[in-house]
Amino acid sequence: MTEGRFPAPLRVGLLVNPVAGMGGAVGLKGTDGDSVLAEARARGAVPRAQARVRRALEELRPLADRILLLCGPGPMGEDLAREMGFSVQPLFPAPDRPTRGEDTARGAALLEDAGASLVLFAGGDGTARDVAETLETRIPAVGIPAGVKIHSAVFATDPASAGRLAVSFLEGKARQERELEVMDLDEEAYRQGRVSARLFGFLRVPYQRGRVQGLKSGTPASDRAQQAALAQGFLEIRDPKRLTLVGPGTTPRAVLDELGLEGTLLGVDALLEDRLLARDLNERDLLDLLDRHPRTLALVTPIGGQGFLFGRGNQQFSPAVLHRLGRRNILPVATPGKLQSLGGVLRLDTGDEEVDRMLSGPWRVLTGFREWAMVRAIL
Repeated sequence: MTEGRFPAPLRVGLLVNPVAGMGGAVGLKGTDGDSVLAEARARGAVPRAQARVRRALEELRPLADRILLLCGPGPMGEDLAREMGFSVQPLFPAPDRPTRGEDTARGAALLEDAGASLVLFAGGDGTARDVAETLETRIPAVGIPAGVKIHSAVFATDPASAGRLAVSFLEGKARQERELEVMDLDEEAYRQGRVSARLFGFLRVPYQRGRVQGLKSGTPASDRAQQAALAQGFLEIRDPKRLTLVGPGTTPRAVLDELGLEGTLLGVDALLEDRLLARDLNERDLLDLLDRHPRTLALVTPIGGQGFLFGRGNQQFSPAVLHRLGRRNILPVATPGKLQSLGGVLRLDTGDEEVDRMLSGPWRVLTGFREWAMVRAIL
């Protein structure tokens, strides 16, 4: 296929943060900064951005003969796009060092002059911030979720949805656009269990219901009493001799609060009887525990405002961990207010389609003291 085959190809920007998401499974909650990235690699972190982008680009293949991808160089999009058979134009020469956020910002700044009609970018909130810093709302953009921190509203619900949304936009079917929020999180505070976020800016995003995620929201004060009642309800039915993995979020942590234990708000902790066996566990830790405690129960809550049961904010529960756990050893918990705000559905984006299918369908969710709700998880 050649660029000259069509006189006016659809010019689509593609910017990939190649190290996005590496910190999630190993419990680092991000990869901002060279030292953190080095630590992630030392812990055995595996890049996942390329696989996420590949899934998005598969949706664009029917339009491949009409598209020219304006790519970040090398691992920032060019290599994968060429491998998949797309026509490619690198935006600038590849740097002779590991890529950084400034390279994403540089690529975004060049896209307007290059005539891009749409920008696809892959990463997390940090990547969205780098794009928004220079692009602002001048060109429509869609985020492919590939990072650890994905609180911003500019991301698709999953990589395939990002690709489908791009196709709909390029074919003129996604006519609605919205200026959606890009959040700036303090990653060091995030690693220490504190969510310090501010509104950084906006991106203009093609919008189709069900294909764009919402803005991550916190727990309102009105839900605190319900969380305490929910925690008491869990403690009434649990088997103390069964290891419980307490997932991230204020709702699971309420269980530890009831026991007078200090857990990690954004990590995964292990509870056995009335004591913390371990805190802030990563994927490898969880797999080791599952080897020793095959009857382990995972207590998890969907992320507020977005509804993801897995795939946002709890990547320590990797596909390997979830496969080992099995569906019957997972207990979702959420207050009625949270479920109502989510429209009564849960979402899944583990990065493994087989695991997503295993976890899809109806769930019995603990919502209070001896109170339950049936909620469906959708792909």
